[in-house]
Amino acid sequence: MSDDIYVRLREYLDRLPGGFPQESGGLDVEYLKRIFTPEEAEVELAVRPVPEPASAIARRCGKPPEETERILEGMVRKGLVLPVPPDKPAGKRLYMALQYMTGFGEQVLAFGLDEDSARLCLDYHLKSGFKAGFAGQRQMRVVPVGEAVESLPAVAPYDRIRDMVAAQEVIAVTPCPCRVSNRKAGVGCGHPVENELSFGFVAQWRIANGFGKRISTEEALRIMDEAERAGLLLAPTNTKEPVGMCMCAACCCHWLQGLRLHDRPADHVQSSYRARIDPDSCTACGSCIERCHMEAIAEVDGAMAVDEGRCIGCGLCVSACPEGAVVLVEREGAREPSSTYLGMFARVAGERGLPLGKMEKVMDRTPLPLFMGTWKVLHRLHLAGPVINLMEKRGLI
Repeated sequence: MSDDIYVRLREYLDRLPGGFPQESGGLDVEYLKRIFTPEEAEVELAVRPVPEPASAIARRCGKPPEETERILEGMVRKGLVLPVPPDKPAGKRLYMALQYMTGFGEQVLAFGLDEDSARLCLDYHLKSGFKAGFAGQRQMRVVPVGEAVESLPAVAPYDRIRDMVAAQEVIAVTPCPCRVSNRKAGVGCGHPVENELSFGFVAQWRIANGFGKRISTEEALRIMDEAERAGLLLAPTNTKEPVGMCMCAACCCHWLQGLRLHDRPADHVQSSYRARIDPDSCTACGSCIERCHMEAIAEVDGAMAVDEGRCIGCGLCVSACPEGAVVLVEREGAREPSSTYLGMFARVAGERGLPLGKMEKVMDRTPLPLFMGTWKVLHRLHLAGPVINLMEKRGLI
């Protein structure tokens, strides 16, 4: 089969909010070949970012319903499409397209790459501009680590990440996709791997389909404590709705590496704070420099100073300073996170000039469980088809 199906697949994925940029040397197509078989690529082109039965997808791709469902179930096992609900068997669930990042890419990096494919992934991410582009989309945000939060006079609920985690009924832990793929590519680090958390609907999906294991609240908080001791920053999804959280380091995290490609990472990250160092208290011991992932701290006139254009407000320097000379202060003009994951999805689409951005206000009031439940009702009332046709005509999906 020619590369045409993969060229079309890349174009389709690039029309989803997170995008999938072209790489002039053909790495984009070669990478997609490692992820999708030709028949999976054909079916993926017919899957939409709303839940649909296999029969509807079969009509769109021109394959028999039974064959389409078989292919879709294989894609579910690879984490390429989302089953709705995630814990029902084939024949009793719908299927929904995922964007590359954040979406099916996490499963690919954590579970789907051999050594050669992992090296190809790294090359594609860098040479296509994906790293820098993804970092600028602000799909993730930075929240201050525990000790830094305790030093702040007032913290918004969405930045009190330990309280948010403690309130979750369903939590899953998954291997960090960046560290797994980096190790396979031969550029691994010594940081902990089992520390990507997900919550609610996303956690249920990952648990039910073998991508994560359920853990207790206490275990999740212990993982966060371990991350802070290891010098990892906390990076939840850039939403008030609890969805997921990474624990990142610039030596391995593709998102942080993308931020570092910018002259002023602070302009491309969602964060409520920045660090400030009191020169009179600072002894220039350098502990803060060792903890900074953005190279935002340097010695100036015998004391450490913070480059506000590079500081992303993680607070790791606060907990590292033996003199208590570092504090977090509010970042002027800091924006609040999107209310929901779908709201963030639409915001990113709008910033990329995609029509779905017009739906941001509506989608920002629609949590994932409500969205999934609404589509199940629409299918039951035989209204989903007309709605999907209208959305396609308007370019929304």
